Amino acid sequence: MGNEKRQGIGLRFLLMAAAMVVVIAGLRTAQSILVQFLIAVFLAVLCSPIVIWLRRHRVPTILAVLLVVLVLMALIAGLAAVVGTSVNQFTEAIPKYQQRLNGIAGSTSEWLGAHHVDVARLDIFKVISPGSMLGMLGGALRGFVSALSNTAVVLLILVFILLEIGELPARLQLAFGGGDADVARYERMTAQVQQYLGIKTMSSLLTGLVIGVWLAILGVDFAVLWGVLAFLLNYIPNIGSIIAAVPAVLLAFIQLGVGRAVAAAIGYLVVNMIVGNFLEPALMGRKLGLSTLVVFLSLVFWGWVWGPVGMLLSVPLTMVVKISLENSDELRWVAVLMDSRVPEE
Repeated sequence: MGNEKRQGIGLRFLLMAAAMVVVIAGLRTAQSILVQFLIAVFLAVLCSPIVIWLRRHRVPTILAVLLVVLVLMALIAGLAAVVGTSVNQFTEAIPKYQQRLNGIAGSTSEWLGAHHVDVARLDIFKVISPGSMLGMLGGALRGFVSALSNTAVVLLILVFILLEIGELPARLQLAFGGGDADVARYERMTAQVQQYLGIKTMSSLLTGLVIGVWLAILGVDFAVLWGVLAFLLNYIPNIGSIIAAVPAVLLAFIQLGVGRAVAAAIGYLVVNMIVGNFLEPALMGRKLGLSTLVVFLSLVFWGWVWGPVGMLLSVPLTMVVKISLENSDELRWVAVLMDSRVPEE
């Protein structure tokens, strides 16, 4: 009996592994469709409370959905216009910044040589070219603007999801044969996902706004662009704030010198410490936290599956998986392993 049980467990494990390989291959193959669908789903989760509130105030469903989608379209169009203009200006200014950077590199090499330092061994600008980094950043930002301007399919999917959102509880009730416990479980999962995405979006908006204002006060070029970048990358805890800070601090160093670059870096550090370590935990509660290892692994995995968009959506997707596992009796132990809390002895 013991051997048969072990064989059964092994066979089940092999079947689960094979199923995961098939699912991952399907996710990579259907990237173009699934990414648009997932973005629409996340937007629907954020917008559905507004639609439901309008319906409760006797606004027809179609009109409520149209109002929400039109406001969202206006926000996206405004964001694309502002960021697109900043990206174009930044791309045009890259040669000027590269020239300044080469001047800084030459001055640094001369200073080191005058102090009898072997410049050939310490010339970091030959190993890591900040000028090339600026060019790569410009290309990445242009790709982001292109993605913003191509939102027709996402908005169409969003409209259909919001039109169906009011009937979802009744359909769940019918699908599970009138089981109140199962329906309540899925409603609880939806509420937790809405809570996470809503709080994360508000904290990201606050982060982007404060960072943009601080950089504008310091006189750093394209402060609005760096604020938008801080807003987007704040969805990636820990690592995202570092990625968002690097180009802005580098530009502050090239444009304004060491002092302003240090001030910019301190601004990023203070804002992310306050928002990430105090505000978000106070609003969310520790129960929705992910361990740092899980955050990093999810970033690598979803980035490998879906590229930059997957990296941006990595933590929200992982949070959805964790919340789903927490509401499963059989797989709750996996959610415990993903949690940021240290078990009490």
